[in-house]
Amino acid sequence: MSKGSRQHQSDTATQERVRVEPPKRYRVLLLNDDFTTMDFVVIILETIFSKSPSEAMQIMLQVHKSGRGVAGIFSKQIAEAKIDQVHAQAKKDGFPLRCVMEEE
Repeated sequence: MSKGSRQHQSDTATQERVRVEPPKRYRVLLLNDDFTTMDFVVIILETIFSKSPSEAMQIMLQVHKSGRGVAGIFSKQIAEAKIDQVHAQAKKDGFPLRCVMEEE
């Protein structure tokens, strides 16, 4: 091909739009029982879930009154890790405190 007779190639890239869904979120719920102390639940909420003392108290009262309360909302891996931390700390301190996660 000579300089004067350049062919123009159209390099049109087709961009495919990929729809990325945000990751699913999960509520971590603390469950009430008859043996775990209110103080321990507050400590768990402050240390594992980074709640302020007043937030922790409100959530603990929700757990006490209605049987469960939302400790936080996280991605799946973080929710699972938080649950494992709660169960490990409760076991270490001799409490049967349980928590579960549910999809938001």
